[in-house]
This record gives sequence, C-alpha cells and structure tokens, in this order.
Amino acid sequence: MTAAACAPATVPTIPTTAPTPAISPARPAIWGFTAPWDARSDSSLRANASRLDVTVTGWIQLDSSTGRPTQLYSDDPARASSTATRLALVTSYHGQRFHPEAIRTLAGDDRALSSAAQRVGEIVAQGRYRGIVLDFEAQAPADTALTIRVVRAFADSARGRGATLVAIAIPAADTAAYPTRTFMSGADLLIVMLYDEHWSTSAPGPIATPTWVRRTLGQRVAEVGASRIVAALPVYGYQWRSTQPATPFSFDDARRAAAQASVELVRDPASQSLHAIQPGDWELWQSDAELLRALRAEVTSLGVTKIALWRLGLEDPGVWSVLR
Repeated sequence: MTAAACAPATVPTIPTTAPTPAISPARPAIWGFTAPWDARSDSSLRANASRLDVTVTGWIQLDSSTGRPTQLYSDDPARASSTATRLALVTSYHGQRFHPEAIRTLAGDDRALSSAAQRVGEIVAQGRYRGIVLDFEAQAPADTALTIRVVRAFADSARGRGATLVAIAIPAADTAAYPTRTFMSGADLLIVMLYDEHWSTSAPGPIATPTWVRRTLGQRVAEVGASRIVAALPVYGYQWRSTQPATPFSFDDARRAAAQASVELVRDPASQSLHAIQPGDWELWQSDAELLRALRAEVTSLGVTKIALWRLGLEDPGVWSVLR
C-alpha cells in the first residue's frame, strides 16, 4: 500500500501565519531475534546492535517429556547493545518440532510447574535478562486454559527475579488455539508471528504477503489495540523441493541458489516477494528489503509501533535502511 503526494493544481495563497511543520512518523521500536547456534546471527547482532531496541538472545528449551527448562547456549550480555532491552526465549521447540505435550504435562502437575517456573526465574536472574518471550506453538484449542496456566506461572517467576517484560509469541492466523484476549491476560505484549503464510510442508508460496499481514494483524489489533502488539516480520525464505520439507533460506542463500542454477530471482507483483524456480528441481520464495518495506507500511498503518525480525543473520542488508 503506497500513499502518493499530489502537487496542487494552482499556486496556493501565501498564508498569513506560519504553517504547522509536517511531523515525520516515529521510527518503530525494532526487536531482533537471534539464533545462538548460527554464527551469521551473532555477526548481524554485533553489526546492528545499535539499531535494535530489544534483543532476544537467550534460548531456554523445555524438555519434551518433563517440561524442565534448560539454557542450551551460553549468552554473553556484551554481545548486545547496552541500551537495548535484552530478553530470553522460552520455547517448547525441540528436535525439529514443537512439543505441546510438554505444556500439557506442566499444566497438569503442580509440583513440576512450580519447579519449572522457578528454574526459568533463576535463568532470568543469572543471565541478567530484562524479560522473557514465551513461544509455545502447536497447541490445540482445547489446550488454551492449560497454556495460560503455564504462561502465568513462568511470568510470575520471571517477574519475581527482576523481569520487567513478558511477551507471548502467537501464530498470526490461529485464533482458535491462540485467542487474542485470552493470551493477552497472561503477558504484557503479544508478538504476532506474521510469517509462514506458506510453511515448510505446505505447497510453495510467499512467506508473508501484505494483504495477509493486514488481515491477520488487523484482527488482533481490533481486539486488544495496537500498543500491546509486536508485529514479527520474516527476513528469511524457503526453498521447496518436491520430496522433502522446505529448507529455510537467507537472502544470500537465495541469490546464490538462483545464480548457480542460472535462473532469475524476480519480484512477484502480487505478493511483493522474490521468487525463483528451477523447473523439475526446486522453487523458492524469499523476503527482502522491498517486501519488508511493504509489510512495514501495513503494520504501521494499523498503529503498531513495535516490529520484530525473525531472524537476525538471514536478512537482506537493505532491511536496515528500510527500518531506519
């Protein structure tokens, strides 16, 4: 969506008083998610730390059977900007998928939940994190009350150990398992994951189109307002092959694959995404700076002033100019 300024048809009358100066829209607060196992992510964090208002650098994984939290990767606070709010991610992701059974186990066992929540609080304090992001995907609609119970226990423990911010990541379009108002009751902010409109096991297609972002985010904003939402946008792509799940791609990966196959990486006008096909072998869809520009316009038009990038190290370097 683009707004064009029109020149006046006639010369305007000179006003007798000074006109009110135009006010440029404020830059959105930018969050950056890191992947501590990927050196590219750390390089991007170091290069762009001063541009980030919030960094998510910790990775706390819940055991798939017991729900016990473990911090898998060391995390040096010096990696991030001293002015950024630094958070840890608490996730049920393990072994290439999310484990909703871990959340169900914790919610059904008071002692296990108390122990897990206490451990999350300890990691927050030891790592000097300012808060946590809870990422419990693949839950069913019947799990909502159970998930909220775990969310509140973790949030209370983290706040008791000094956290000032608790956010929950929710899928953009799944309002059945992740109803907006219900999840908002357990956290300060909702991170709406505006990506995987097409996903690793779906048919090939764009990761996030402006129309889809406007529709899904607009529904969330209408329920709880823009001020309590973080719009998470993709800076990655996928390459699909016919017999296997898609592989996540960086911007450089996409350009390299297209060059090696001697095919053109072109912009799809309908989705604003980059697209390439090697007939009979693969198809890829990739995010870049121009797509991010279009998605940012949709987000800010809805009044949302916090944007997150998933994830650092995969981005087109031009996205930093777009965000600035």
